[in-house]
Amino acid sequence: MLRITELKLPLDHPENLLKSAITQRLDINAEALKSYTIFRRGYDARKRDNIKLIYTLDVELVNESAVLSRFHDDPHISLTPDTRYQYVAQAPRDPTTRPVVIGFGPCGLFAGLLLAEMGFHPIIIERGKPVRERTKDTFGLWRRREFNPESNVQFGEGGAGTFSDGKLHTQIKDPHHYGRKVLTEFVKAGAPPEILYVSKPHIGTFRLVSMIEEMRGTIEALGGEIRFESRVEDVLIENGAVRGVILANGETIEASHVVIAVGHSARDTFEMLYERGVYVEAKPFSIGFRIEHPQSLIDRCRFGNHAGHPMLGAADYKLVHHCKNGRSVYSFCMCPGGTVVAATSEPGHVVTNGMSQYSRNERNANSGIVVGITPEDYPGHPLAGIDLQRELEKRAFQLGGGTYDAPGQLAGDFLAGRASTKLGSVMPSYTPGVRLCDLSPALPAYAIEAIREALPAFDKLIPGFAMADAVLTGVETRTSSPVRIKRNELYQSLNTRGLYPAGEGAGYAGGIMSAAIDGIKVAEAVALSIAGSNK
Repeated sequence: MLRITELKLPLDHPENLLKSAITQRLDINAEALKSYTIFRRGYDARKRDNIKLIYTLDVELVNESAVLSRFHDDPHISLTPDTRYQYVAQAPRDPTTRPVVIGFGPCGLFAGLLLAEMGFHPIIIERGKPVRERTKDTFGLWRRREFNPESNVQFGEGGAGTFSDGKLHTQIKDPHHYGRKVLTEFVKAGAPPEILYVSKPHIGTFRLVSMIEEMRGTIEALGGEIRFESRVEDVLIENGAVRGVILANGETIEASHVVIAVGHSARDTFEMLYERGVYVEAKPFSIGFRIEHPQSLIDRCRFGNHAGHPMLGAADYKLVHHCKNGRSVYSFCMCPGGTVVAATSEPGHVVTNGMSQYSRNERNANSGIVVGITPEDYPGHPLAGIDLQRELEKRAFQLGGGTYDAPGQLAGDFLAGRASTKLGSVMPSYTPGVRLCDLSPALPAYAIEAIREALPAFDKLIPGFAMADAVLTGVETRTSSPVRIKRNELYQSLNTRGLYPAGEGAGYAGGIMSAAIDGIKVAEAVALSIAGSNK
């Protein structure tokens, strides 16, 4: 088959126009086109009055080689790559060791799935609960202020990505098409088939719940074992190599291959690994607030008269501003038609995140407006970034009244440097609730200064972004892991053989797709090691 990229058509084109556009692009008769499939569909909304759909198509022709030879210099016409996943190893008939995967978020899920599919019967350890029980506990905080430190937005089956927008796109390079494997497995588990071809696929929380359960069943059917409510208390390390893990209940599981896929909020695990001498270093992350606007404002700014078009859905945005004080402020984890959610994993802390359902039809748009910081801002030791996160989250808890309400402020008041006392036209979506105040004590002065400079700059790009009634909610501190557990070319810890740092918590991913892809890569490394290909 041949692949055509960057084929642009009007937003409301009839279906039969796609076929004629293919024949015209390839300069062939209609009879020479045997079939076509849509590999990717996006849109170009830079001109709001002339929005275009952009297609990547795989076409089957009568005389493929002749057409390809005529377009051999055209970068938008080529052979269709083979995106089918190829397993790198197969477990021996009687394996003497079972790999252990710690964490059952997107990274641990795909590491476990791939190891199970290759016959290695992984043991997956998850400190939280199965996804449906975990959902009840999460709603306990949101609706009744009842917080469970082992079962919440951060901990439990599915990881933090379960309570998010369910975004399934990433900007990482993917020459081996691991992302296609991820999307294919999601569709098998019940995701809408459109995620295979829309340019910015998403699922939403409620659909993710049943999908994760389906994938768990697949792992178990293939001989994998999942242990919920099992927290890893310690790792056994002898002569620079991992020998197993010790659970909080005292049980020891011997293993020579242990995948650390714990996510960015497993602070006690990072501390334990650091104390055991595993090489850990501080890394940059970002801090800031969530901002909410009417979704209709964002739709009109992005799509003009096409706002609400079913082919476009709820509009998103991506913004960045480089400040006079040397800081960069950018939008993070933008959730169209979504809600701001309570995302703490420790008692006495307030953390915000964003979430959307598949429909993206809530009244508000929200995103993080965050400031990049580096280890120079939190010097001292590799875990100093965690200390800073905790300090800011405790401060937010106090500003919110100590009841898990989040501190909030209207954008107009924030820019004017005065406390907010009443809401305007935008109703905040965060539950349990929002307590209006002055947010300036919630973050370091340099971050407040940077965000105050950025909001008017963003308003020039999206008119209304700095509207007086927009609501800022604090704090956003879990943008990415504050540490990196460094690994070598075999995906093993620099100084601990058999320990495989993986995913977002280890500092190698950001979001569902990149974490899942990293899980596949690490599973391959483990499989090759057990099978004897890596020494």
